[in-house]
Amino acid sequence: MIGNTGTLVMGIGNYLMGDEGIGIHVANRLEKSMLLPEGVSVLDGGTGGFHLLEYFERYDHIILIDATLDSHVTGTIRKIKPRFATDFPPAMSTHDIGLKDLVSALQILGKMPEIDLFVVSIATIQQQGIELTPEIEAVVPNVIDEILTLLAEKEAILAI
Repeated sequence: MIGNTGTLVMGIGNYLMGDEGIGIHVANRLEKSMLLPEGVSVLDGGTGGFHLLEYFERYDHIILIDATLDSHVTGTIRKIKPRFATDFPPAMSTHDIGLKDLVSALQILGKMPEIDLFVVSIATIQQQGIELTPEIEAVVPNVIDEILTLLAEKEAILAI
């Protein structure tokens, strides 16, 4: 798998903390859906951190899905193209420092892949539970649709 130049869809979050685990829920559903184009891989990235560095080095395009605590309405989906650690939302939930540090390390190493980050605004970080709140559960299909649209657009560009 080393040297892969494809796309990796990576869900980030803590599956045991309710809405904070939306990235994992989306990744799991995408993997089971069989709707992904050929050559696209999916990974449960857990709570992020430096153990994910090898995946960022293997793929030239990473699609991240994560929860964020911000001023947006709960369930708001935003797509961000972070190039620097400062491009991430100010509060990337419980693993904020790990992802930002990872991006900084990739920049220093000169191995920064193209990143598309889908963030979903959540109201709070719940202490326990694997279930999403109804507000966040309702936007999961929308996040999946946005990811599939992005992948289709990328595939169309590569075909030209």
